[in-house]
Amino acid sequence: MVYPHIVTAADPLQSTIRLEELFTVLAEQGADAAALVNSKLYGVLPFWDACKKAGVHGVLGLSVPVDFDGTALPVVLYAQNNTGYQMLLKLTSALSTRDVEAIPQKWLAAYQEGLVCVIPDNAAWVLTDRSEALGMLSGLFGERLLASIERPGGTVQETEEAFIDFCSTFNLKFMASHECRYVKQEDAFAYEVARSIGGGFKLSDPERPKPEHSAAFVPTQAQLSEWFSDHPEWLEQSRALLMNCRVTIPLNRQLLPKYPVKQGSDKNELIRTLCLKGLEERVGKLAQSYSDRLDYELGIISTMGYIDYFLIVSNFMAYARNRGILTGPGRGSSAGSLVAFALRITDVDPLAHGLLFERFLNPERVTLPDIDIDFADHRRHEVVEYVAKKYGALQTAQIITFGTLSTKAVARDTARVFGFEAEELDKISKLIPSRPGITLREALRESKALEDWIIGNETRERWFKTALKLEGLPRNSSIHAAGVILSPGPLVDYVPIEKGNDDIFITQWPMQELEAIGLLKMDFLGLRNLTILENMAHMLKHDRQVTIDYRSLKLDDKETYRLLAKGDTAGIFQLESPGMRRALMLIKPSAFGDIVAVNALYRPGPMEFIPLYARRKHGEEAVSYIHPVLEPILSETYGVIVYQEQIMKIAAEMAGFSLGEADLLRRAVSKKNRQILDEEREHFVGGATAKGYTAKEAGDVYDLIVRFADYGFPKSHAVAYSMISYQLAYMKAHYPVQFYAALLSNSQGNNEKTAQFMREMKERGIQLAAPCIAKSRYGFSSEEQQVRTGLSAVKGVPGTAVKAILAARKDGAFQSLFNIAERISAVHFTRKAFEPLIKAGALDVLGKDRAVLLASLDSAIKHAELVKPTEDPGLFDDMGSSFMKPKYTKAEPMPDGLKLDFEKEALGFYLSTHPVEREKEQRNKAYTALNDLPKKKDRERVEVLGLVEDVRRIRTKKGDAMAFVTLQDETGVASVTLFPKEYAQYNEMLDKDALLEIQGTAETRQGKTTIICKTIV
Repeated sequence: MVYPHIVTAADPLQSTIRLEELFTVLAEQGADAAALVNSKLYGVLPFWDACKKAGVHGVLGLSVPVDFDGTALPVVLYAQNNTGYQMLLKLTSALSTRDVEAIPQKWLAAYQEGLVCVIPDNAAWVLTDRSEALGMLSGLFGERLLASIERPGGTVQETEEAFIDFCSTFNLKFMASHECRYVKQEDAFAYEVARSIGGGFKLSDPERPKPEHSAAFVPTQAQLSEWFSDHPEWLEQSRALLMNCRVTIPLNRQLLPKYPVKQGSDKNELIRTLCLKGLEERVGKLAQSYSDRLDYELGIISTMGYIDYFLIVSNFMAYARNRGILTGPGRGSSAGSLVAFALRITDVDPLAHGLLFERFLNPERVTLPDIDIDFADHRRHEVVEYVAKKYGALQTAQIITFGTLSTKAVARDTARVFGFEAEELDKISKLIPSRPGITLREALRESKALEDWIIGNETRERWFKTALKLEGLPRNSSIHAAGVILSPGPLVDYVPIEKGNDDIFITQWPMQELEAIGLLKMDFLGLRNLTILENMAHMLKHDRQVTIDYRSLKLDDKETYRLLAKGDTAGIFQLESPGMRRALMLIKPSAFGDIVAVNALYRPGPMEFIPLYARRKHGEEAVSYIHPVLEPILSETYGVIVYQEQIMKIAAEMAGFSLGEADLLRRAVSKKNRQILDEEREHFVGGATAKGYTAKEAGDVYDLIVRFADYGFPKSHAVAYSMISYQLAYMKAHYPVQFYAALLSNSQGNNEKTAQFMREMKERGIQLAAPCIAKSRYGFSSEEQQVRTGLSAVKGVPGTAVKAILAARKDGAFQSLFNIAERISAVHFTRKAFEPLIKAGALDVLGKDRAVLLASLDSAIKHAELVKPTEDPGLFDDMGSSFMKPKYTKAEPMPDGLKLDFEKEALGFYLSTHPVEREKEQRNKAYTALNDLPKKKDRERVEVLGLVEDVRRIRTKKGDAMAFVTLQDETGVASVTLFPKEYAQYNEMLDKDALLEIQGTAETRQGKTTIICKTIV
């Protein structure tokens, strides 16, 4: 029993066949062989792996069109051997990277070795005379050319007889085939819907391509035998073909890229020279401990064959530095390497921070090293392009990822195909809970409303059953956000590729499959916080001529620690959550190690040790160790095991483990497998007693390791990321204007963050200046002791218009509204761009009231259309700015209230004065500021004044109506709860933007303070 043509769901929306379901059926049928025949080499390794596990002989095929004088005719190519497999890699890559619809004959001639070519009984082969095409294939493949006959569901196709006659003239052998695109016959409809999702069709669309038949299921042996009962020899020919295809896909090779050096150069010497030079620059004269560590690391790196890798990473890091692209201090375990520090791959000195190389590269457990690099996110692509250029486009690729039909997506996509109306699509989104990872079955169990909406409605029931069958299937391909592959030779020798972006190819296989064959993945990660730091440095240089080098900041700055101890960490990487702020206020960091510890401890589990760490740090509790041998290792964290490296050091010190063995112990113990725990206990206690410790002492320490193995965090990762936290905290402490300008630029569109930063600026006495066409830059910028709003912060203004204004401004100040119009052209001078700018106050510098500017906008637009309709040089350009200048239209001055409303509309926040602030002054009464609510005691009475931002009305379990109101004042936002009694009394007052005076009590639950409303005035 063999299956010559299985299309799997790995080919997005071309099949609904999932491997687990397929191989259950293949096992039931006692299948001997199965061939994967997708339109690209998607899903090869998972299929191969499943075949091995099921004891099924796996075969690789590829369905491709071949170009015969402009006509594309389908063929199926099977790999007979490893040479054929190599040819498939090259053919699918060629077809997917070039702008061709079908494979040219010359490509097929060049890549036919080791392949069997099968002509399917497709009508295209017999509708007209294809003798020339078949003759060409016959000459190319000879005995390796066959013809396949399909009888879906046992139906003999109309063209079968003509096809047999045609192929017989070339003496082709015939085989039976059957294209499987879904597992069971009842899945035919779901497959049809999947194809419609892919093509963007509704089921009712007359243009929708229909499947040729509804029998593309996986047949039983009895069915196939019956379908081809008149030609059992065709079935035998299929079996012979598949069983004679013998391919082995080599796995777990070390396909490491090569660093280009001059011929005859010794890479061992080169890396040593670079390391010694780097260390001399970074730490000065080398102490013996540095020399010994360097020799040790280089020895392991050389033995494991990773020298080229380190040189490659060092090279592109140097490129980034030379181009002024900010790179991260390190990520993950690579910060434990002195070689990485010496080559400026990381900025963490592992000896100064007590980091272990074995946590990164373990000679006793050979795995590919993993050096992940962070770059300022807006410039990451420059480094990827540099690597592709240096090592060649054929050896560099980004990595494919497959988006799947997630729960909400599959529900909505299927509903669209069914032709559901927009209101029904919205209802579906609301009825399915938004919990991450939820499935449709769980949604049905959890949402009674969803069940009620579906049950009893035939169309909706069918919709839901169909969506269930499609849930989780690959929907489309995209590019992995960070991963880059470098290969030692042309990529097509190892992996299929396809067209990507920016002339960089992408692999047809995702990350796990690339790693399985031994290709090296490097992560080029874009980190937003590096962009923010880079922006701050640029502003400092631009405004104050101060150059800041983050790498050389002293780690003992008192101002920085004072800021952290207060929990003043809004905008600071890793440290801004309310819980983290509480932890910082408890620990009161006074040294860099405290930041590292809090970063490592603030996770579920180890969090419980934060109060203990704080008490011991402040001398409120004695530091104790269960054995004196632990003191030198745990004294930095006051006797608490915080880091994985501490576990490794304990095993090395007490039980005589090598650090490589200690890393294996750490991994094994964290898995909590009883058998492994007992084996490792024996190993640990045996080693410790051999060093003179008692079995009880060793057992106690081992128990401590087991307890903390889950909690241990890699110190190398915590140190590297704490450096970014420290750098941002340093900037906030010393250069707050630049800090807030960069943070506001980064949080554009996030009203909550913007409001938070604006409140903090106010508290610090830093003014936020209005946008201004004379002074504003693209984003927020720093100006002496104030932050200037960027032009791009004005809602609705196209980025192209902002760029045009900034470019024109270089030629001198703008004189009037009409002067701007004629300088940036009618292309950019539009109502859409300039009405919001005027409302935001960006044109106040022209000396005219905003009402006058709005009234004059139409004549300015007409002026631009006449004088400079396009960006090309205009007819009137040389006639001077005095030519045909219209006059401003008169208008009454704009009232202050309207001005404020317009500012809020254009910017998303009140800039001049907040209406609540103005109202408070007029009422001359003391109110609780909303941002002071968390300082109130639980149940304390409060009186607040604020604007209604949002109202969420719900019903209690008893069916009573109540509401949650989001209120804002000039200091922040707060949630107000109106229980049914108060809701009934005040419901009519709860309009958006209504100004309300609310009396009630403050209530704190799970760290959040809300107001329980008693009365509204």
